[in-house]
Amino acid sequence: MKRSGVLNSGLSLIIASMGHTDKLVICDSGLPIPKNSEVIDLALTKNIPRFVDTLKVILEELKVEEAIVTNELAKGNSKYFKEISSLLNGIKIKKVNHERFKEITRNGGNVAFVRTGEATPYANIILVSGVTF
Repeated sequence: MKRSGVLNSGLSLIIASMGHTDKLVICDSGLPIPKNSEVIDLALTKNIPRFVDTLKVILEELKVEEAIVTNELAKGNSKYFKEISSLLNGIKIKKVNHERFKEITRNGGNVAFVRTGEATPYANIILVSGVTF
């Protein structure tokens, strides 16, 4: 039995399977997820689990070279944006409008989704996988 880190076996498998530039979307409970996408649905009820808690755990295991958030999150929820920036600790954060964000999730290559119970508007992030060497 795994003792720490990501305990969800499906999510652990996705992280372990990611290659350079693959994308992992951590999203709120309202983001449209394309049909036939690889999805780990962690949502239990409103705000459980929280987006930020999920991000913290994933960042313990995934090497990230870039993150993508929406302008709407950065401008409309500065508290969340500051917390995300702090967690990313110097990783480049690209900002795009919400429609472009959704387009990337639909047509951005190798993309998997982690759906949280978050009920905060625009609480979504795309983590672009880096390499560890």
